[in-house]
Amino acid sequence: MPESRVPRRRRYLVCEPRHFAVQYAINPWMHPEARVDTELAVEQWHKLIATYRACGHTVETVEPVPGLPDMVFAANCAVTVEGKVFGSLFHAPERRPESTHYETWFKAAGFDVYRPESVCEGEGDLVPAGRWILAGTGFRTTREAHREVQEHFGVPVIGLTLVDPLFYHLDTALFVLDEENIAYYPEAFSPGSREVLRRLYPDAVIATREDAMAFGLNSVSDGLHVFIAPGATALAEQLSERGYLPVPVDLSELLKAGGGIKCCTQEIRS
Repeated sequence: MPESRVPRRRRYLVCEPRHFAVQYAINPWMHPEARVDTELAVEQWHKLIATYRACGHTVETVEPVPGLPDMVFAANCAVTVEGKVFGSLFHAPERRPESTHYETWFKAAGFDVYRPESVCEGEGDLVPAGRWILAGTGFRTTREAHREVQEHFGVPVIGLTLVDPLFYHLDTALFVLDEENIAYYPEAFSPGSREVLRRLYPDAVIATREDAMAFGLNSVSDGLHVFIAPGATALAEQLSERGYLPVPVDLSELLKAGGGIKCCTQEIRS
């Protein structure tokens, strides 16, 4: 019998893709020559927000800024733990101005914001997971930033090395299901990092490459509901067998920039 799961209400920060476009290529998913339907991206995004709210979650918004087409990917702006905010310093110069606008929002909401000295891309590579923070490196966030994060939060940081450029952020290869478990795609990680994950999470949900390529690991879980890309069917089936409730949400237009559900969702942990 599947375990009985209990959802926990979350507070999410998001940004409407009003100015979404693919104007440059900073990951393998981005092709500036391909047509982007911004209206469809906005429509799909609004469905995600409505789904969050229907499940009882609080959603707050940052005003989008013209000329910053990737600002919709709110997860990359920061990571928060117990009301403390660690900001971002993007690897790509095109995205660096986004940090200022998110920092302004956090400060207006009453948070202090730490500005990292090293390249760090928020929840894209920093995933709070109960007793520790799982931290990706290899393509974007640096190991130096991992040290800054540990010093700032006083929480153990577990460094994990990404090796496949298609999974350039940790949140494209792994997501937290609840305080005790995760789902991940092993081949996105170096051999040593795979062994670390195996030791930490012996009962993890293991995704196929097809699940990962469908951005099924760029999911958001509240402990019961798992907001997931509809193409990750095998992963959704595994989650159902474990007692989770998959909630498919199509963000296929945003995938043209290499982003999905989690990329669009910054969790504020007060």
